[in-house]
Amino acid sequence: MKKLFFILLINLFPAQTWTLKQCLDYASANHPLVKQSSVNIQKNDRLVSASKGMLLPSADAGINHNYNFGNGINPQNNQRESINTQNDNFYAQANWELMNWRNYLNISLSKINRETSTFRMKQAQNEVKLNVIQMFFNYQNNKSWLDVLETQISGIEDQIKRTEKEVEIGNRPKSDVYDIKANLGTLQEQWVSAKNSRDLSKINLLNALAITTDSLDFKMEDDALAHSNFNDADFVKNLLEKNPAYQTILMEIKANQKNIAIAKSAYLPTLNGSYTWSSFYSKTLGESADAFSDQFKRNKNQQLGFGLNIPIFNKLQVKNNIEIAKLNVINSNYDKEIVINNLTQTINSIKAQFQNSEEKYTLLQANFENQKLSFQKSEEKYKEGLMDAYTFFVVRNNWLQANYNLINSKNEVIQQTELLKVFESGF
Repeated sequence: MKKLFFILLINLFPAQTWTLKQCLDYASANHPLVKQSSVNIQKNDRLVSASKGMLLPSADAGINHNYNFGNGINPQNNQRESINTQNDNFYAQANWELMNWRNYLNISLSKINRETSTFRMKQAQNEVKLNVIQMFFNYQNNKSWLDVLETQISGIEDQIKRTEKEVEIGNRPKSDVYDIKANLGTLQEQWVSAKNSRDLSKINLLNALAITTDSLDFKMEDDALAHSNFNDADFVKNLLEKNPAYQTILMEIKANQKNIAIAKSAYLPTLNGSYTWSSFYSKTLGESADAFSDQFKRNKNQQLGFGLNIPIFNKLQVKNNIEIAKLNVINSNYDKEIVINNLTQTINSIKAQFQNSEEKYTLLQANFENQKLSFQKSEEKYKEGLMDAYTFFVVRNNWLQANYNLINSKNEVIQQTELLKVFESGF
């Protein structure tokens, strides 16, 4: 219902603009992977309840209505003879596993699985967020590059008009117009490719959000650049220990260890209790019989029983199940090493890229100011006729490129910061 309302909302109010935070909030609550994880939590809640239910007795009742034709036992004289009879049997019974250690172990295992599913949901949310962040900044960078090209094309078209007028009055040679138009064609070709990249990156972002209707746009917030304490000796270790992927594998190891105990429980005896109440009514067809109520009272029967089952030999199945459970623990410990290795690589990569992009951004800020001053001086020279059109075109494009590089570098710093926030959020 919430998803339907959202789709109706974006159709009624097209072209909404979302920030990264709005994207992350939506994806972490509405992405199908997250919703699947939520359903798995509910399923594991039911499995906990079902495991606890195994400690309770089972009870059932029934009635059978039968006709017998041919040789049978005459209830009057207890002799076999050719007789047709009607029998009605009534029963109620209860069975109770008074002691089965496996039932208690299954309760513990189901609780571990429920906790594991909670970590898996947080892991799914983190994976969705990481993907959204990468797609969001990819879209912003492609959009910025397209904006730069559009600015360049718009500026060069104006420059062509001005140069043509100057050619007419003899202030500039005709070759200046040809040079500028040649570069305009190159820029227009780049613009087509940039537009395609922007459109594809937006499709990828919408896909990361699990939104199929293209009625959104996305914008960057003007946030100050954040700093992280990468110099902390326990930086990676702290992020690793509270990561849901790491916590998930720890719970899986715990579950496999519990499965060893469950497998061993098959060596233990079980104690069962049962109670049965029954009665019946019978008559020979075509003959009179005692009243139903009289027979029902007279034929009542109760049975109470206890049974002790002691396993002796089970074709080596229990032994093999125990060994398999132990191997699963060993295997899950290797999975833990893989998770630690992958998370460590990811966190260190974010750290390295953040530090490199932060340093690059600082350098590009100085380069941007120099390119800006160069453009301003070149513009003055061009207006005074001291610089040809092609050289001014190159200087102008260098300044616009420096502007894009600065934006792209800042986006890279913010992107790594946002990726780091996901890891820092823990569980």
